[in-house]
Amino acid sequence: MDLLYSALTVALAPDAILAVAIGTFVGLVFGSIPGLTFTVALALVLPVTFSLEATPAIGLLLGTYIGGMTGGSVSAILLGIPGTPSSAATVIDGYQLTKRGKASLALGTAVIVSTFGGLFSLVVMIVSVDFVAKMALHFGPVEIFALVLFGLSTICGLSEKSLVRGLIAGVIGLMLMTIGLDDIDGVQRLTFGTITLQQGVNLLVAMIALFAVPHVIQAFTEYYRNDTQTVNATDVSVELPSFRVLKDNFWLMVRSAFIGTGIGAIPGTGGPIAAFIAYAQAKRSAKDGERFGKGALAGVVAPETANNAVTGGAMIPLLSLGIPGDPATALVLSGLLIHGLVPGPMLFIQHPGEIYAIYISIIVAYICVLAIQLLGIRFFVQILRVPAHLLAVAIVVMCGFGAYAVRNSAFDVYTMAILGLLAYGLMRARIPLTPVILGLVLGPTLEREFRTALILSEGNFATFFSSVTAVVFYVLAIGVIALHFFGQSREARAARNKTKQQQQEKAV
Repeated sequence: MDLLYSALTVALAPDAILAVAIGTFVGLVFGSIPGLTFTVALALVLPVTFSLEATPAIGLLLGTYIGGMTGGSVSAILLGIPGTPSSAATVIDGYQLTKRGKASLALGTAVIVSTFGGLFSLVVMIVSVDFVAKMALHFGPVEIFALVLFGLSTICGLSEKSLVRGLIAGVIGLMLMTIGLDDIDGVQRLTFGTITLQQGVNLLVAMIALFAVPHVIQAFTEYYRNDTQTVNATDVSVELPSFRVLKDNFWLMVRSAFIGTGIGAIPGTGGPIAAFIAYAQAKRSAKDGERFGKGALAGVVAPETANNAVTGGAMIPLLSLGIPGDPATALVLSGLLIHGLVPGPMLFIQHPGEIYAIYISIIVAYICVLAIQLLGIRFFVQILRVPAHLLAVAIVVMCGFGAYAVRNSAFDVYTMAILGLLAYGLMRARIPLTPVILGLVLGPTLEREFRTALILSEGNFATFFSSVTAVVFYVLAIGVIALHFFGQSREARAARNKTKQQQQEKAV
């Protein structure tokens, strides 16, 4: 008890709370601007922690991490452009809610469920840090490959009305991710002999291109046709989901939080995979799944709960094993090491007070996120009062700077423009863009784990069926594909019968 009281005294000191609040605000800002992710924000604030005490320093990093994960939903909902890769799934229904004049409700829901997901994962982390860390260690290349393959099967659920078009989009995403140097052998792939293409297509640049550029082109097209649709943002107030809405979505939030925590605990996965899997399971389990993609509030609840639950899940292997799951947690690991906190089993024995302080800092960070987001909703939605064509100009400039800032490369700006034109062409051909993003997100992990498993087994393909966990994921993937295939076949047959019946009635 004395240890907990001591941790509360340190973690709730004015300097510690101020550090968390500043980190949260910086993370929210960077997460809200496409191209400036919370990973960049963490890299910028890390040198600041050198002169701070351990608790404020770690609080600053955790606040930036958590704020950035939540901030991506702002631009995803208001502009249809994900601020971070983890918020890509939120765009699908979040932006549709904005078009229907429910931007404030979507933002309010996002921040509530984000806080729930983050705190839920924190509770799971405190209760089962040792057990989950040991379970995560059992996920080798074969198990991660099977998990990602299962995630890739959700393309079927994101294919809208045509499974073929969805598969075409997914293949395009997988092709784009192969451009550049092979991570394992260093061989050039699809570079056509040019040095610049060896950089490959950056995921964040591709997301900006696929979501932002078509939006800009469409805004200018509608402006010149005098067909601009405005969203009424006059007298906007903070609109939170009602208790009944939260009650109806409670089990969805719990399932999504479990998904996010579990996937976050597996190194090499992360927020985008958790968000898309949670979105797919929400759509699959919903009674009115056809509303997804048209402005379903559950389409915001599931991915936002899951991607924020990743934060707690990612801290499990980080603290107990010293294994960071992504670049962001690697920077948090650097902050821990700088202040003499070496992650591993001995950390909980030698520095229990600091561990409790980390838990408390995470709670404070989510309280700050909740307060800043709720206070900022009224100001965030005012951006919708700007005429679409003028907003499009600002988006072009912002995305250009964001694309360049990813790797300080003009090549990324050209890539953004070219992929953006390709995305607009796909939209005109009624090919969904979300499976393209899914292919880009999951493709590198899928290939890396597949090849790593083959290298470890000396080319023996039987290794992919040597794990019960992997076989379970294969069966789930086959089940998802079969379910969607038969579902679409049934819908097509019903549509044909209806058309035939109408023709017969006309003939009579």
